[in-house]
Amino acid sequence: MREKGIKDQRVLDAMNKVPRHVFLDSSFLEHAYQNKAFPIGADQTISHPYTVAFQSELLQVKPNDKILEIGTGSGYQCAVLLEMGAQVYTIERQNELYKKTNLIFRKLNYRPKRYFLVMDIKVCQKMRHLILL
Repeated sequence: MREKGIKDQRVLDAMNKVPRHVFLDSSFLEHAYQNKAFPIGADQTISHPYTVAFQSELLQVKPNDKILEIGTGSGYQCAVLLEMGAQVYTIERQNELYKKTNLIFRKLNYRPKRYFLVMDIKVCQKMRHLILL
């Protein structure tokens, strides 16, 4: 990532700690650390490592910053932010990904502040605070 212009050492350290291969289907293991996106189910993909690094660097994360991630996907981006010391609130709408990622978080001992499954707008309407994007 450094050769692609990522300068924040905390981002680089976090990405080196997160085992990206765990977030992928076993058929992609030998390619897990290439700068490629791979399917993760529910017609979604895991982001390129550079994309995750670039986004993380742009956030200028400080320990205990609160971050809302909409679209947990594989959980890889969330894991990187957690390694950087952020308190991550993450929302997923695909039940398949929610279940898969929840198992990965437990296996790797990653604990987002909150991990929500939101499949219906009615659930959102019952929440006290809403965010419109």
